[in-house]
Amino acid sequence: MRIGIYTMACVGTLLAGAAIAETPATEDNRFRLEKTESGYLRLDQKTGAVSFCREEHGGLTCRMAADERQAFEQELDLLAKRVEALEQKLGTGAPSATVPSDAEIEKSLSIMEQVMRRFMGIINEFRAEEPPAPNRL
Repeated sequence: MRIGIYTMACVGTLLAGAAIAETPATEDNRFRLEKTESGYLRLDQKTGAVSFCREEHGGLTCRMAADERQAFEQELDLLAKRVEALEQKLGTGAPSATVPSDAEIEKSLSIMEQVMRRFMGIINEFRAEEPPAPNRL
């Protein structure tokens, strides 16, 4: 049984490469299903990923091929290690919850006020350049 699944995965990967080369994958035709004795092979024509699908409870349940699962878990482990290293580099990982002082708030509001005044000035300049709209009743 394991040899059959492995063979189907290899054949599916070969089919994936051929299908990707033949047909550009769009979102409408990204996945392709091929019937097998034990279910279906689902081919992602965009990435080349192959999944095994079976009909269960009135729908298809798909699982990654064994070799793809191993690559997925290796990538997941690598990312977990990177996250752990970044968390250690940052220390506790929680940002300090400091409230800005009144002076910092006033400075921020002053900057926002200047931006808004300048923006409104630009809008008024454009309005002055436009011819007046005709009076419509």
